[in-house]
Amino acid sequence: IQSHTAPINEWIMEHLIMVDALKRASAKRITVVLPFYGYARQDKKHRGREPISARLMADLFKTAGADRLIAVDLHADQIQGFFDIPVDNLYAAPVFALDIRHKFENLRDITVVSPDAGRVKVAEKWAHDLGDAPLAFVHKTRDVDVANKVTANRVVGDVKGRTCVLIDDMIDTGGTIAGAVGVLKEA
Repeated sequence: IQSHTAPINEWIMEHLIMVDALKRASAKRITVVLPFYGYARQDKKHRGREPISARLMADLFKTAGADRLIAVDLHADQIQGFFDIPVDNLYAAPVFALDIRHKFENLRDITVVSPDAGRVKVAEKWAHDLGDAPLAFVHKTRDVDVANKVTANRVVGDVKGRTCVLIDDMIDTGGTIAGAVGVLKEA
């Protein structure tokens, strides 16, 4: 078990070395547990000549000797398809949804908000789990030439006077969430 935090490349390399050591010690089975799957956001090409690093990570763990992988909330379900070994993608959403149900007495006042159009599908599931709550999303634009630069433009959906539950998968710099909160407050 190893989390891939900063410095990410050190932790990934250490994890791969541990798996290799277990393989060379004739371990019967090796299950890799990753609470956070490093490079998960690089799961498709946005422009030419970009790596699909999430696939490379899958190949590295298989080559090192992993027989199975357990992760929590992969960035995209398609990452499971990058592996030639079984992958268990555990979801934290049921735990968080239960907490929200306990903290807010009146679920009818909640609107589930996706910070961008790409997470609407996930927000729809949350809305269903929270008693078919209304759904909204923040329209944003991303600068493809500058990493982590986003601009939140406007809210699509009715949020006036409602308690907003903002759903996102990964927070790096906090720019997307901060921008979304700003336009939600205005709306």
